[in-house]
Amino acid sequence: MLLQYYMVLSALLFTIGVIGVLIRRNAIIIFMCIEIMLNAVNLLFVAFSRELGDPSGQVIVFFVMTVAAAEVAIGLAIIVSVFNNHATVNVDEIRSMKG
Repeated sequence: MLLQYYMVLSALLFTIGVIGVLIRRNAIIIFMCIEIMLNAVNLLFVAFSRELGDPSGQVIVFFVMTVAAAEVAIGLAIIVSVFNNHATVNVDEIRSMKG
């Protein structure tokens, strides 16, 4: 029964993240929503790992969090660079990566 609560919470978090990516136009908000989606999947990995008694799900979460941290560092560097060149982080106003 406890696993179902985690599954519902994870589905809710993932849905909030998807809606945020689809609706919002600010690059930083989109990044945050992608991180919410990653954390929703991580929550499921840990819940199933605990339910099955197999620690491999938690190991996968460790690697996903490591990759997500690298993604955030590189992504924020790209966003800062785009902001310095275009003075906005609104993805609708930035249609291409042309100078």
